[in-house]
Amino acid sequence: MEPKDIRWLQRFANFQKALAQLTRFIEKGELNEFEAQGLIQCFEYTFELAWKTAKDYLEAEGYEVKTPRQTIQQSFQIDMITEGHMWLDALEKRNLMAHTYNEETAEEAVALIRDHYYEILQQLAHYLSQQMTTAKP
Repeated sequence: MEPKDIRWLQRFANFQKALAQLTRFIEKGELNEFEAQGLIQCFEYTFELAWKTAKDYLEAEGYEVKTPRQTIQQSFQIDMITEGHMWLDALEKRNLMAHTYNEETAEEAVALIRDHYYEILQQLAHYLSQQMTTAKP
């Protein structure tokens, strides 16, 4: 197995751990303001791991991608992800989430994560899980 193959598998393990933590936030239901902050921060680093894992996977498959946007676009082109527009929306909204000290902004971020972004992260994890079973030597 080449180092690029190993890198995406290692990063995927971290992505899965982060997604499991995000799942616990999602399943908790009603959140107080501190838990909402935790959910948002958890989403931010889970999303970061998601696109970087996708980038590593694409590179292992021979694609050349450098930015999150290129990674998302290439992932969509090869049907690795199906909701390309939602991924791009999440990428743009990451900046909004840095301002979650504003209660209204935080509530909007929590709703987007629960209603849209969590699902696309799960879909990517499912796709990569399937690839992982065929990637092992």
